[in-house]
Amino acid sequence: MIRVSGVTKHFDKFRVLDEMNINVPKGTIYGLIGPNGAGKTTVINHITGMLKPECGTIAIAGEPVFENEKVKQRVLSIADDWFYFSTATIREMAKFYESIYKGFSRERYEAIKGIFDIDEKRQIRKLSKGMKKQVAFWLSLSAMPDVLILDEPLDGLDPVMRKQVLNLVIADVADREMTVLVSSHNLRELEDICDWVGIIHKGRMIIEKPLDDLKGSVQKYQLVMDEEFAKELEEDEDILHISKTGSVYSIIVRGTAAETEPRMKKLSSVLCERISLTLEEVFIYELGGLGYDFKSIIV
Repeated sequence: MIRVSGVTKHFDKFRVLDEMNINVPKGTIYGLIGPNGAGKTTVINHITGMLKPECGTIAIAGEPVFENEKVKQRVLSIADDWFYFSTATIREMAKFYESIYKGFSRERYEAIKGIFDIDEKRQIRKLSKGMKKQVAFWLSLSAMPDVLILDEPLDGLDPVMRKQVLNLVIADVADREMTVLVSSHNLRELEDICDWVGIIHKGRMIIEKPLDDLKGSVQKYQLVMDEEFAKELEEDEDILHISKTGSVYSIIVRGTAAETEPRMKKLSSVLCERISLTLEEVFIYELGGLGYDFKSIIV
């Protein structure tokens, strides 16, 4: 559905995107993650057509995005600094959305209105940050987009409303095969909703996989073994991290459970336990393997 191929972008002499590639399948929720400065917002601004790539291509459903009104009719974006007219009420912004998005549904607008329970006659600028985010989702989902782009979309929402908003998004993915690209630092939240994950670093895509495959590609073991075995493992490029607490070693190793477990069991006849990793841990250890400095938080 969304295909970014070999996109490069400089700001002055700094290369923000370096031959970036992203492939988002139709009807999926794709989590785009990376450290600060990795290029997440810049690539999102290219996908929405706000920026023109210096080289490479960006297409949605096979059509180029930049200056393509037909494609932009199908794409909605919600950023942390979501735009609205400074004096507009919710009702006035709804009329504006209805005038520019042909798929805008009054029926959907009224249905979501009942969920959020915000007076549509209120000026948006007088609402709290969390209520403004609710309005952003209210109007965007009422436009019935084929593609929804979210950049840190849930900041300011309380836990109950975060769940409500995510349920609305997931329902559109299930019912209409809407495609969602979401960038967030809340990896625990992404882990609950994403089908696919892409990890970017220094403007390049380093890993892009279905979430289950990504989590299955790195394993964590706790085991008791001789110190000489630990020293040998430190030289292995598949070992991402080794630490020791008392007599128990914690080892992070790249590979599937089927590939790594027999090897780990050979190292210890006393204790060898495999522990499930979270998306956050996979992210930390993968970037640690690229030299990203996590010394203060890897334990």
